[in-house]
Amino acid sequence: MDFSLNLSALDEGKKQKIDENKLYDVTVVGTGPAAVSAAIYAVRKGLSTAMIGVKVGGQVLDTNEIENIIGTTKTTGSKYAETLEKHLKEYEIAFKDGHLVKEIREDGKDKIVITDDGKTYKSKTVIIATGAKHRNLNIPGEEEYAGKGVHFCSTCDGPFYKGLDVAVIGGGNSGVEAALDMSGIAKNVTLIEFMPELKADQVLQNKLVERGNITVMKNTATKEVKGTEFVEELIVVDRETNEEKSLKVDGIFVEIGLSANSGFIKNLVEANRVGEIVIDENNMTSVKGIFAAGDVTTIKQKQIVIAVGEGAKAALSAFDYLIKEY
Repeated sequence: MDFSLNLSALDEGKKQKIDENKLYDVTVVGTGPAAVSAAIYAVRKGLSTAMIGVKVGGQVLDTNEIENIIGTTKTTGSKYAETLEKHLKEYEIAFKDGHLVKEIREDGKDKIVITDDGKTYKSKTVIIATGAKHRNLNIPGEEEYAGKGVHFCSTCDGPFYKGLDVAVIGGGNSGVEAALDMSGIAKNVTLIEFMPELKADQVLQNKLVERGNITVMKNTATKEVKGTEFVEELIVVDRETNEEKSLKVDGIFVEIGLSANSGFIKNLVEANRVGEIVIDENNMTSVKGIFAAGDVTTIKQKQIVIAVGEGAKAALSAFDYLIKEY
């Protein structure tokens, strides 16, 4: 007997291969926390559930230390992704990994999901949970020191810099809010904006003046991140005088916005100007039977615990829709 085949099957748990000929109750697009939550909640409601994405974990895989998942004092992105995949394998969810969804079409009440390998899958409802990616500065050292002093979420990683000096890049609402957030944690905060004026709401700008440990640098370009094992300095350039300056910092928070992973669907459902999918209180999009959850949507706070809750909401709303409206 070939025990290796049996062991492989055991490793996959109850996870199934997706079937092109089956009409699923729910197809979840995405593999991050919101997607996993949606898939598990859907199958637990007795719905036939499919899931399509590249790799379980999504954006979480790019995160180093995580300390704000309630009930888990400390973990890493990769370890958390492993727990997500392990949980998925406890249920009979049809999974297609290693592929992206390229298009979704309507077919009467049903939806046709088309993947990047040209395959099509049919579903009564779809939950979009493809997340968002952080916009990068695209300067030397940014990628090298990601997770080693360069971060994209002050709410997530700010507490690691208690009593230290940090820089926040971005003068929009998210950047100014991050600077205000960090002013209560860090020793000194330098807020850097590329344009001559901040773009944040005036009420937020007024609060900057009230904080004694925030320095604002406008009309300033970021040039390079430097360090040894971790970030040690940020090189910036005054755009008016062309003068170069070195800022000694322990951490850098890039807060220049998110780009929602919604390109494949935003021509079908309503999205805002930055591509976030507009949803109602039940996570329904502008198209009946298509729901969305997590960072790809218009919800303001982009956090793992919120994404998990939104995924659950979307699945429960899909269940209600199938009972009452399908």
